Amino acid sequence: MALRDGFPPEGLEYVGGESDGFEYKTVFSGMNLKYSYDMIKAFLIEEGYEDVPIPKTEEELNLFRLPTRNRQILLFEDNGYAHFPVKILFPVDGRNKRKLILSIYNEEAEDALLRFHRKGKYQTDIFGQVI
Repeated sequence: MALRDGFPPEGLEYVGGESDGFEYKTVFSGMNLKYSYDMIKAFLIEEGYEDVPIPKTEEELNLFRLPTRNRQILLFEDNGYAHFPVKILFPVDGRNKRKLILSIYNEEAEDALLRFHRKGKYQTDIFGQVI
């Protein structure tokens, strides 16, 4: 069953990633950024998210990377691409140029959009600490 059709409950490991019932998170790390991004695109199609718009290429994805000179901004903003229910993020530590973090949010969960955008009572920093 595809992830979109049966979101994994809290604590369940699914295809190398983990779920808290609201967010599924996994990491892709290929030979380079292109391979990592190609793996994410294939995963999204396999898991039922082919209709979610994402950047066409890794070059396009790179345009969503925040400048890392100001690390304080990176604590409060997603460093990468986000379109509900999918986030494709660059690691906070920018040294690994081939790693990407994929987060998929449970569209059926209560307050899913607020959780996705970390708004209201779900306002947190990138480490999940309430602000």
